[in-house]
Amino acid sequence: MNERITELVLDESKWFFSALLASLVAVVVLIGRRRRSARSRRVAILQGMNLFYGCTIGVMSFGHLLAVTIKLAQGTLRGSTWILIPLGLALAVPAWWHAFRAARLANEEERWRRRTAALNVCLGICLLAFGLHNGPLAAPAALNVAYLFHSRSAAGWTILAATVVTHLALLIGSLVFLASGQSFEQFSGEY
Repeated sequence: MNERITELVLDESKWFFSALLASLVAVVVLIGRRRRSARSRRVAILQGMNLFYGCTIGVMSFGHLLAVTIKLAQGTLRGSTWILIPLGLALAVPAWWHAFRAARLANEEERWRRRTAALNVCLGICLLAFGLHNGPLAAPAALNVAYLFHSRSAAGWTILAATVVTHLALLIGSLVFLASGQSFEQFSGEY
């Protein structure tokens, strides 16, 4: 039984889908709470977009850190602990900070916008620095920043539509990855 649980925890294809699913649940709960509040539609959209992104990267980075810890304990870790743990923390800390800040957003003040933009940029750059194959995961950060600073209604709806399409593409990709039963390296042809 413990071996099966360990195998599930170490299966990165499960983390990707789980992260997207957890993010979707978090946003649905947020929408349910929003119906009982007097927040503007723009603030609600900002909350949803940023919560989804922070939660997705947060869950995936938690999975990375958990897998590294388990592999380290088993003695099967390939790679340097001094690189893999800071890599996970470099994503986990800003991602969860971002998710919690987005969930608490009450209005769209300038200070919140600057910090939210900085967290999105930080996450996007970190993901791209870890490899260009992370581009699809970094794209929502750019869309979040674009939505933060748009000034026309049509632009806002276009950015929101692009964000939804991006997240749907990631969800479909995660399902294909999950169904493949392969590691990331095998799936991407690197192995």
